[in-house]
Amino acid sequence: MRRGARIGRGCLVGEKTYVAYDVRIGDWCKLNAGVYVCAAVTIEDHVMLSAHVAFTNDRFPRAFDRTPGGLAPSEPTEETLATLVETGVTVGANATIGPGLTLGRFAMVGMGSVVTRDVPPHGLVVGNPARLAGWVCTCGPVLVRQGRWEADPPGASYECARCGRSFRKAARGVEEVRAGVAVS
Repeated sequence: MRRGARIGRGCLVGEKTYVAYDVRIGDWCKLNAGVYVCAAVTIEDHVMLSAHVAFTNDRFPRAFDRTPGGLAPSEPTEETLATLVETGVTVGANATIGPGLTLGRFAMVGMGSVVTRDVPPHGLVVGNPARLAGWVCTCGPVLVRQGRWEADPPGASYECARCGRSFRKAARGVEEVRAGVAVS
C-alpha cells in the first residue's frame, strides 16, 4: 500500500496485491492475489477483484517525461484519469481495466477481458475489447443475453432463477423492480 491509500472494513487483500497512492477501497471488498490498483481508482463497497486484475490510469503512458531525458514521475499527474468501480461489481481473473472508466453497480467483467469503455449497471462484458454480452442479477447469474434483450420490447420482464429478484428492460439496460416499482 502506498501513501494515502485507504481500505475499508472487512476487506480481504491477497498476496502480491498493489494499492497505489490515495486509492479508496470501500467495505467488504475482495482483492485476490496479484491485483494491481493504480492511483486515481475508487472502489466502492462489496466489490470482487479476481486474481491478477490490473487497472490503468494513463492514456499516453511513457517511461520518460515529455522529453526523453529521464524517467517520468510515478505519482499522479494532471493527465492521470480517474476510474470508479461502483458497489457490487465483480471483475474476473486477468481482466484489464482501461483509464477513466466507470464500472456500474453490480456489473460483471468476464475473465481475461480488456475493458475500454464504461460498463452500465448490471452489464456483463466479455472479450478483448470487452463487449456487452448481457445483463446480470445483483446476485450474479445472467438474467438475459444481449441479443434477446435487444429483441425484447420495452418493459420486458426478467426474473433471476437463483434469487427470484425481478427486473425489467429499461432504456439503457435492466432495472430491478420491487412490488411493481423500479429500484434505483
